[in-house]
Amino acid sequence: MTQTTNEFSIDGNTELTLDIQSGVFIPTATTTSLISAVKNYVKKPGKLLDLGSGSGVVGIALALNQLVDFPLFASDLSDGAIECIDKNCKRYEVPVSVKGGALLEPWVGEKFDYIIDDISGVAEEAAKLSPWFNNVPCVSGIDGTDLTTQVLQNAPVHLNQNGLLFFPVISFSNVDKILDVARENFTNVELLHHEEWPMPKDMYQHLSILERMQEDGHIQYKDMFGMILCFTDIYVAYN
Repeated sequence: MTQTTNEFSIDGNTELTLDIQSGVFIPTATTTSLISAVKNYVKKPGKLLDLGSGSGVVGIALALNQLVDFPLFASDLSDGAIECIDKNCKRYEVPVSVKGGALLEPWVGEKFDYIIDDISGVAEEAAKLSPWFNNVPCVSGIDGTDLTTQVLQNAPVHLNQNGLLFFPVISFSNVDKILDVARENFTNVELLHHEEWPMPKDMYQHLSILERMQEDGHIQYKDMFGMILCFTDIYVAYN
């Protein structure tokens, strides 16, 4: 399997060197926003699960910022990702307990202080049109909510008292549905970060499809003076 070495900036100053196999999700601006939001919110190290870890970048970045009581816990459905997590953690001397499996299934009986959910939350049809999922499967459903809502429903039993769940919400999904499920399962759901960004230029050729998806309520975006603006929100949820 093809493997490349990527440089990824986590805060504008610190760059991580990551081994990423073909088929493993490459970090994006959402990754940076998620790391930044957690760093700004969390005040002390804790037992941390990097869920949908991919290359391991989120967990490694938070470990390097002394927010992890070792070992770091990480999981992903992809066998390639498991290999990448292990290799990248060794590079940065981050002790890790890594498991393969879907969503929270590998962690039956385990509880954490922090769960960082970086599992795909993009509508499947939009994912196919985007530049982010090259050779990476996306099975998050017609409106991008299937995986995120399952995590939101199951996370409370995996959190210690005062435990925190961090999760991104992308405008290429049914945002309202995700937030409704979050509020059904958590007493407190707080917006930590909102960032608008221009839709990638190569997606404009699919604008008729995206317009239909927005009309169906599967995604959200806004047209500002001929520019399509999307957004990424980072939330924390707790009981």
